[in-house]
Amino acid sequence: MYFQHSPEVRAEHPPLVAGVLYAEGVAGEPRAELPLADLLAQARQRLAAGSEAGLAEIQAWRRAFARMGLAPTRYRCASESLLRRLRTTGDLPRVHPLVDLGNAVSAAYAIPVGILDVDRVGGGIEVRHARGDERYLTLSGAEERPDPGEVIFADPHGRAHARRWTNRQSGWSAVREETSTVLVVVEAMHDSAATDVPRLLGTLAAELDRAWKVPARTALLTSTAPDFRCVT
Repeated sequence: MYFQHSPEVRAEHPPLVAGVLYAEGVAGEPRAELPLADLLAQARQRLAAGSEAGLAEIQAWRRAFARMGLAPTRYRCASESLLRRLRTTGDLPRVHPLVDLGNAVSAAYAIPVGILDVDRVGGGIEVRHARGDERYLTLSGAEERPDPGEVIFADPHGRAHARRWTNRQSGWSAVREETSTVLVVVEAMHDSAATDVPRLLGTLAAELDRAWKVPARTALLTSTAPDFRCVT
C-alpha cells in the first residue's frame, strides 16, 4: 500500500502539507461513544464569527482551486462543503461511524479528510493529473471520466478515487459496513497547516484507539519525504 503526490502536483502547490493515517481492524460499531457533538460544536463556534468562506483553511483551498482553473464557488473542497451544510442545516448526516467521525473532525479543523477502504484501492494511490482515460465511480453508482489535467487520486488500475482533488470522493473505495482497513488522507495549504495537520491526525488516532481499540500509524508527507508505504 502506498500514497504519494506526483512531483508535478507538489511543484504547482508549494504550500501543500499532507498527512496520512493507516489503521486495521476498524470494522463494526465503535465500542465507545464518538465525540461528534463536541467536534461539531467546535465547528459551529468557528462559524459563529462568519461563514466558512472566511476561514484561512478554506481560503487556501479556494486559491488552489482557482490555480487549477476551477471556479471555487462551484467546486468546493470537502471541508468547505461540510461546513456549508452544517451552517445551513444545523447538522451533518450520519453515514457510517467512521465516516461520521472523519466528517466531524474535518468540520472542526476546516481541513479536508478523505477515508479510503484499503482493500479497494488496488495497492496504492498517487495524487496526479488525469490523462482522461481513468474511470471514476460516483457514490450513486454512475461512471465518469475525469477531465485531462484534472487532479485525481489514481490507483495503478486506472481508477480515480477522487475527482478535482479534494472536491469529490469516489464510490470505488468509500467506507462500507465490511471495511476493515483504512487509509485516511489529510491535506491543507493554509499558513498553519504544518501544525494543524499533525494535530488533526492525532485527534483521529486517539479516537480510533479509544473507540475501536486499534492502533494507527500516521505520517506527515513533505517534499523531502513525499510518500507513505505500508506492507498490507
